[in-house]
Amino acid sequence: MTKQAEPPPPGDRPTPTAPPTPPAWRHWLWPLAILLAVGLWVVLPGLRADEPVKMDLTYSKFIDQVDDGKVKTVTIKANGEANGTLTNGHTFTTAVPVQLAGDQLLDRLEDKNVAVTAKPPSTSPSAGSQIVSWILILAPFLLIIWFWRRMSKGAAGMQGMLGGVGKSKVKVFDAERPETTFVDVAGYEGAKSEIAEVVDFLRRPERYRRAGAMAPRGVLMVGPPGTGKTLLARAVAGEAEVPFLSVAGSSFVEMYVGVGAARVRDLFAEARKRAPAIVFVDEIDALGGRRAAAGQIVSNDEREQTLNQLLSEMDGFEAAEGIVVLAATNRPEVLDPALLRPGRFDRQVTIPLPTLAERAAILAVHCQDKQLGKDVDLEKVARGTPGFSGADLANLANEAAIVAVRDGREVLVADDFDAARDRILLGRREGSNVLLPAEKEAVAVHEAGHALVAALSPHADPVAKVTILPAGQALGVTEQLPLVERHLYGEDYLNQTLSVRLGGRAAELVVFGQGSTGAANDLAGATELATKMVREFGLSPALGPVGYPQGGSVFLGSGGTAMSSRPFAEATQATIDAEIARLLREAEQRATDLLTEHRRQLDELAGLLLTQETVDGAMVYDLLGTEPPSAHPTGETIAPRRVSVAKEPAARHTRHAHTAPAPGPDRSDMPPKAAS
Repeated sequence: MTKQAEPPPPGDRPTPTAPPTPPAWRHWLWPLAILLAVGLWVVLPGLRADEPVKMDLTYSKFIDQVDDGKVKTVTIKANGEANGTLTNGHTFTTAVPVQLAGDQLLDRLEDKNVAVTAKPPSTSPSAGSQIVSWILILAPFLLIIWFWRRMSKGAAGMQGMLGGVGKSKVKVFDAERPETTFVDVAGYEGAKSEIAEVVDFLRRPERYRRAGAMAPRGVLMVGPPGTGKTLLARAVAGEAEVPFLSVAGSSFVEMYVGVGAARVRDLFAEARKRAPAIVFVDEIDALGGRRAAAGQIVSNDEREQTLNQLLSEMDGFEAAEGIVVLAATNRPEVLDPALLRPGRFDRQVTIPLPTLAERAAILAVHCQDKQLGKDVDLEKVARGTPGFSGADLANLANEAAIVAVRDGREVLVADDFDAARDRILLGRREGSNVLLPAEKEAVAVHEAGHALVAALSPHADPVAKVTILPAGQALGVTEQLPLVERHLYGEDYLNQTLSVRLGGRAAELVVFGQGSTGAANDLAGATELATKMVREFGLSPALGPVGYPQGGSVFLGSGGTAMSSRPFAEATQATIDAEIARLLREAEQRATDLLTEHRRQLDELAGLLLTQETVDGAMVYDLLGTEPPSAHPTGETIAPRRVSVAKEPAARHTRHAHTAPAPGPDRSDMPPKAAS
């Protein structure tokens, strides 16, 4: 029996809260306004009565004008104000003293034939004074009304905010869809096909119904950061002809209790209204984390309530409703098992770091709007960027364009990509004058040791470039560029990798008879690799085929210290320490024997580095009289690129340690991009 989509019950929305009680002093505003208006009504007429009378003629001058027969008419008011016209047509204004306004003045005016008019006192003020009076009287009432309405709007706004806090902050792409499509997503054909199948079901569900197939209710995309999970979701929004609702997992978390669950209900109620539709939840680990077990002290009731609501919503709708949930996370290990079971997230699509072919395709997409020189080989650039995510490759292309602009060019050349890669991996390139002569010689010997041991090791990565120009915290760099990509690492490769990492220290021992702090990062990286060989890869005869993985996040690197949850005894730890020391001593001895046997080539390469500062990998093989490896037998692959750098003799060298190589798609298990 199929359920029909129904609107959410009224109880799904939070009950509006009554506005706060108004302050008691607000009730005294109206009486105060009435008293102020009455006072103004009483005071204003008195102010008008005391106003002085304006005049143009003095009284004496007025009498002189009368005696001379120059006054034609005059109007005398009861308050003594007089105005009239002269025989020349001009008007005048004067003030007649009340004591003198008697028969004598009237007789004089009659003798001179002046037309006299008497005007009673005016009891009504002028229009302007009336307007001003009414403004002053009504101003207190208007002010009180404005203040009252402002307080009412504030209370209503607070009530609306409390009532709307349960609304989900969802972006709806309905009529206007993003321009991104599956064509803009390079590589990941398997992931795109699975997601495209979901989109096709929503477009044409009758095809699947005839075969008895049901669409997945949820698709979870997992992978390292920057691999394009959100980009795939945007492509789905661009490809789908159905509404697409996008929301971030962190938007469900608020300071009010119950808001997260209310927003989840509102999200799925909105999706039901627009069905068929796709709901995309980015960073779902923010609300779908594993719930605390019974008896645990640390718990988050609000987050667990939000998760419970999400579980009930995903388990509540049927396939006929046409709602599919897409989610993305780079921390799948923290998600609650109830969220990952079939019926909620039926499919889990892993989006790993791109392969060699995918990196080349991604670079081609990001270089579409750039002018590339004839010497730019994107496949070669892709071979030099193992472990790069899609976001890293986009940053690489952008940095290369910045390098070209800095040199005053609009066309990107191969050196721009090399400089951009070194800038991302190592930092800004410094001039060679930052080193003292003795330090520069030590760095040259150190890097020459790395390069020669790598070139003399048949299973190591080929040498691509050696330089003693400082970059970031690295005083020198030895780059090894693989020919093809490798996914499994043999014991011979790992042992020779240890020798290459210790080649710089071995060169210092051979030439100077002592080591230096420049090998600190080399020792850290080699020790970490040897630890993985013994603890995780089972490559120690003394310990046997056992594995004690470090643990931590799958895609975000190791978490916590190894001693916090060590699953073995003290005696086992002593055996592990002894085996790690044995592997490192043997690797250093192999590197020392190779460099002692080829001491002449070591000195020549160090001299070239002192004069040229940067030496191509082909010159290293020329010094040894061998051909650089150009191809590998069918089916054989080599490990991704590694960089060996010499550190300056300071305490900060310990910051540049990186993880050792190991199989798997995890970035933390890939060979490090830089190690000293």
